[in-house]
Amino acid sequence: MMKDERGAGREVSMHEPADPKAIDQLREAYQRVRAELAKVIVGQEEVLDQLIIALFAGGHCLLEGVPGLAKTLTISTLARSLSLTFNRIQFTPDLMPSDITGTEVIQDDRATGRREFKFLHGPIFANVILADEINRTPPKTQAALLEAMQERHVTAGGERHDLPLPFFLLATQNPIEQEGTYPLPEAQQDRFLFKVYIAYPSYQEEYEVAERTTGQVQGAVNEVLSGPDILRFQRLVRQIPAAPDVLRYALDLTRATRPNESSAPALVKRFITWGAGPRAVQALILGGKARAALKGRYHMAIDDIRALARPVMRHRIVTNFSAEAEGYTTDRVIDDLLAEVVPNKTHLDGDERIRKVLSA
Repeated sequence: MMKDERGAGREVSMHEPADPKAIDQLREAYQRVRAELAKVIVGQEEVLDQLIIALFAGGHCLLEGVPGLAKTLTISTLARSLSLTFNRIQFTPDLMPSDITGTEVIQDDRATGRREFKFLHGPIFANVILADEINRTPPKTQAALLEAMQERHVTAGGERHDLPLPFFLLATQNPIEQEGTYPLPEAQQDRFLFKVYIAYPSYQEEYEVAERTTGQVQGAVNEVLSGPDILRFQRLVRQIPAAPDVLRYALDLTRATRPNESSAPALVKRFITWGAGPRAVQALILGGKARAALKGRYHMAIDDIRALARPVMRHRIVTNFSAEAEGYTTDRVIDDLLAEVVPNKTHLDGDERIRKVLSA
């Protein structure tokens, strides 16, 4: 059983079948959000899909790309299309943890004349957070995000302060300016559901960007989705059924990245130092369920896992010197694994939950 939001309200069974009408509503909501994003963002179809999948799966995203590829604009536009609070935190070398989470201050109580501590909320207390250039701040400050990302609350002065729900953190980093940066520890990268690469636009897309951004008219973005709607859709995503063969494929693909496994492929033992952990399996399944729902399907398929293997695993795999010397990036390793790890045929009729959905 699972409880709504912070453990209050109606209990939701993990085996309760998803309502097909609710899935249709989720798909419609996705299309409305995409329509609003298209008013400002040109191209980047795969990037936008991954961000929205992460939103409905209840995860966080790390975006990486060279300057000028609209990382910040994409995130702020997504936030504007949602009826949620939004804060941007610019990470700098002198940023302190309390600058993010908040701090306790002493205030005079005019009624009693006493002094008391009061917690002043930091910018982390919003539904959507843009952590801009997260790798420009020291590890001490980066670590201030860990509790918020994992537990959805922060602790100050021994007291717990809950964050508003839904809570969605989007961090950006620049891969080419390494001077004065602090790479994110692997443990913190593992908290991100996806690591999303943003590539250069095509010729036609860049032409349209130049035309749009140098003219007088700018696209106006409307709020099309509320916080309660997002929470409802996040619960719905967890009810999407996945056949045992699909779950086993997610597990097989993740375990194949670990060089200490006897069944690991030769390329993994040769090029990988550390493979993906259990969070990768969870991310593949949750992301796959969200992707299936956004595509209007009432069950998850192996194709959903294959489509999300790169953003889920690229930041959870550590390559060695041999891989770097031979030009083996994490994405190339993942592509080779997708070709090598063969899924079992999925028999939808063998899962009682799927039969209920398909017969509805």
